[in-house]
Amino acid sequence: MTTTPEAGAPSAAELNRYLQTAVQAAHEAARIQLAERGTDMQIETKTTDTDLVTRVDRLCEERVREVIAAAHPSHQVLGEEGGAVAGAESDPRFRWIVDPIDGTVNYAHGYPMFCVSVALEVDGEVLVGVVYDGVRDELFSAVAGQGAHLNGRRIAVTTEADLQRALCCTGFAYEVEDRLRNLELFGRVLPAVQGVRRGGSAALDVCYVACGRLDAFWELTLRPWDMAASTLILREAGGSTSGANGAPHRLSDPVLVATNGHLHGKLLDLLGFVSLA
Repeated sequence: MTTTPEAGAPSAAELNRYLQTAVQAAHEAARIQLAERGTDMQIETKTTDTDLVTRVDRLCEERVREVIAAAHPSHQVLGEEGGAVAGAESDPRFRWIVDPIDGTVNYAHGYPMFCVSVALEVDGEVLVGVVYDGVRDELFSAVAGQGAHLNGRRIAVTTEADLQRALCCTGFAYEVEDRLRNLELFGRVLPAVQGVRRGGSAALDVCYVACGRLDAFWELTLRPWDMAASTLILREAGGSTSGANGAPHRLSDPVLVATNGHLHGKLLDLLGFVSLA
């Protein structure tokens, strides 16, 4: 069957249809994650010995791609494991950005902090985002201009404006040099805040800022699939995102600073990013 690519800005109804596709894809990937825990994951390494990929990552991404292709065959998909793939009748305006398991190292060790991340970018702007934690059955979602939700209930960031009372979070990259650079930043932040956590899933960490469980997050070397969905969710929850220099965050920026907004400038000043110069 021939399909006609969508034209013009998506309507609210179209965006909600895309959201349903993202939710379905995330739920189906999570079912695979939970069913395959404890099996032979066939763990392999990618860029370093700590950058893992499993058989389950690939199974989840294949299923997400199938769901998207069935609903929107002209759309492109960028996945962490399979790279960029165009649809049968490709419309370059629409690109889904997928992380089949964000937190693969956690997943491989049986540590219950991992999720599925699915986002839709239209004309270079992320308009739909879903992050699903199947272990806790928590679905974070957002559509641009419609707010952010957790299991259907509206969420919002905290109003904390004092770093000394802030609970922050960070993530450490796979490369040793990047880990050491972030260790320096960790050492700056820890004495100045109430606490610093390290969850191991950037997508969930940013969603935790969005729903008020955390006040701020930073990480140095992320990829688009790590943050496409969660940064939309955070902004729709009233939070702020930027790169290292404080400019509005873009998916091409490896550095992400994500906060409740009230702490953003203070955290940027504290981080300084001297080690990135």
